[in-house]
Formats: sequence, C-alpha cells, structure tokens
Amino acid sequence: MTAIHRSDIDEHWAHAGVVEAGGMVFVSYCVGNTDGSTSQQVHGALDALEARLLSIGLSLSDVVKVDALFADIWDIPVMEAAFRERFHGGYPARKSIQTAFAHRGLRFQLDAVAYRPAAP
Repeated sequence: MTAIHRSDIDEHWAHAGVVEAGGMVFVSYCVGNTDGSTSQQVHGALDALEARLLSIGLSLSDVVKVDALFADIWDIPVMEAAFRERFHGGYPARKSIQTAFAHRGLRFQLDAVAYRPAAP
C-alpha cells in the first residue's frame, strides 16, 4: 500500500476509526459494553477492535501495539485476563494509562496498531 487509506469515518467527531499507512493499521477509540463491568468493557473494546480489523481483512493476531486507557489503573489485571483469553499468547506490546473519561460509566478504552504484511 503506497497511499494512506482512511475508513470508519465519523464526521461529527472529525476522526477516522481506521487509518492504514505503509503496512501499519491504526485503530482508534475502541469501546463496548459501556454500562458493564470493567471486564465487560474490556471484552467490548476487543470486540470493537476485532470487528474493525475483520472489516479490512485482519484479525487480533495482527495487532502489534495497544494503548489501554482506564478509569482506574488498578484494573490492569482485568485487562490482562481478557488479553490472555483473546490473544492466545500472541500478545501485543502495550501501554496502560489512567484517565478521566468524558463519558460517564466508561471504564476502559483502547487504541491499537496492527500490521498488514506486504502482498507477495
């Protein structure tokens, strides 16, 4: 891929949910189950990430980096349990940050970077 390709565009928020550039795929603002527990929200965010990746022919196994945002950083073990279940040992590099979310009830969000190998 030589050009930058943007998809999952949200004009209201002025952002692209997925941006592909030079074999790298950047996926932003993955959330889900925003009224649920932290575990449900982590799985919901992974579901959102997986759906976006599948829409462009990739999967969680292509994820190389995750930025995890928490309302309470002490919930990291909850995320780790979900990652063990969903990434099957092919873990991405990650960074975890505590933040104050503007959306009430939001406890977890992730952004990710995936890799698309060049076609042979």
